Amino acid sequence: MKSYLQKILEAQKGGQSVGVTSVCSANQFVLEAAMRQAKCDGTSVCIESTSNQVNQFGGYAYMAPKQFVAFVKRIAKEMNLPRPRVILGGDHLGTGPWRAECAETAMGHARNLVRAYVLAGYNKLHLDPSMPCKDDPVDRDEHLPVELVAERTASLCETAEAAAAQRSNDRTRPVYVVGTEVPTPGGLKDGKNELSVSNVTDVELTIETIQRAFKSRGLQSAWDRTIALVVETGAAFRTDTVIEYKKANLRELSSFIETNNQLVFEAHSTDYQTQRALTEMVEDHFAILKVGPCLTFSLREALYALSRIEEEWLTHQRGVTPSGIPQLMENLMNKNPTYWMDHYSGDKDQLRYARHYSYSDRIRYYWSHPECRDAVARLLANLTLHQPPLPLLSQYMPLQYEAVRQGRIRPSPVELIHSKIMEVTAHYSAACKAGTV
Repeated sequence: MKSYLQKILEAQKGGQSVGVTSVCSANQFVLEAAMRQAKCDGTSVCIESTSNQVNQFGGYAYMAPKQFVAFVKRIAKEMNLPRPRVILGGDHLGTGPWRAECAETAMGHARNLVRAYVLAGYNKLHLDPSMPCKDDPVDRDEHLPVELVAERTASLCETAEAAAAQRSNDRTRPVYVVGTEVPTPGGLKDGKNELSVSNVTDVELTIETIQRAFKSRGLQSAWDRTIALVVETGAAFRTDTVIEYKKANLRELSSFIETNNQLVFEAHSTDYQTQRALTEMVEDHFAILKVGPCLTFSLREALYALSRIEEEWLTHQRGVTPSGIPQLMENLMNKNPTYWMDHYSGDKDQLRYARHYSYSDRIRYYWSHPECRDAVARLLANLTLHQPPLPLLSQYMPLQYEAVRQGRIRPSPVELIHSKIMEVTAHYSAACKAGTV
């Protein structure tokens, strides 16, 4: 029986403009909403964790790969989504988290990372050793030579294949996504306004070089399971700007990939693009649309809106302790600025604005903090016990207010959060023509 990814890829190569959304998040609310969307569409859901979120040392989600897999399985069970309809992927698996180390050390960690992902049960792997380490040779644009990226990619693939052979209860071999021109994970830093679009000559060289590196290590079977290439689309986002996808700039790349009977493109940094742009990406053979920060951006909008409702509704209610989530997040981000300080610039007011409201959504790194989890649990408990009144829903969550009035959702805080996040997943679902394959 063909997998959902195989069906999507075959349909793309058969001329259908269809795709799959890859949800790159370790946040429970986001995963629940994505699974709700899959249930509505009658499709599978692709969930990916990044090497920064989930790794052998815990990552910022405080989970190793096996723990994340168990976490996703538990959510799928609670959401009544059959486990075979959940595709688990690893995103940016490579040297990224350890790029401050020398290359030998970083690649050692990267191989251990890939091994842990495969043994945990992941079957879609984006191999990404494109980030330079501290002792690496780079060109004027801080890029590694394509031959070096290809060799490291093949090394990681070799590790993945060896680990897959050890899986006693699953003989399924992983599928791979590769590439040397990989957009910056999580959006652009302040000061960088645009990205170039990969040119066909470089893309062709990348494919040939990586294929040759795989073949030299006896990985032809793995190359045959390589399904997609990551390229620069010219689309991106930064603190308060979205750089729009321009279909006209991708005509040459789109025509080129049509001549390849194996590969499609995987689009990174698709967050905040319009539904029309997402649809055009799928038409241009970006059959895998990765999305992450804009989902947690919507989560933050929902939690802040509910916090305002809580404040207005329950501040003077006897026995109720408000969650105070916005101020708590400000305290946490100031106490540990690691995840945002290199991404935002400006005076103290501009920095405060960016910490909370930036498209870059660096606040997502803090939702897993124990104090934050406790505050969110308090918010949910308060608004479950004291149901939000409709006028306040209309004020702070107008679309959810309409959904409640129409009987499509209940006014429970969890359903309100899911509904807010699904405003985003619905755009991706429509662009990918979910449910038509």
